[in-house]
Amino acid sequence: MARKKISADGALYGRGIIIEMIAVGQFMKVSAFDERSLTEVSISGPVTTPTHILQSNALKRLEYVLRKQGLID
Repeated sequence: MARKKISADGALYGRGIIIEMIAVGQFMKVSAFDERSLTEVSISGPVTTPTHILQSNALKRLEYVLRKQGLID
């Protein structure tokens, strides 16, 4: 399990985002957690997918959810 705090850009700039990656068999579960709103999302993908792509997809999902909730513009 890997967990790290990242600094995001774009609509998530300035928000504390924690990324957690857990390998589950042939898949990697990636969770993104927004510290400000306490919102968490998860995605999964093959363990062979580059880490930066999985993280990017998790951040895009988090941004989508925060926009849908009206927490960001």
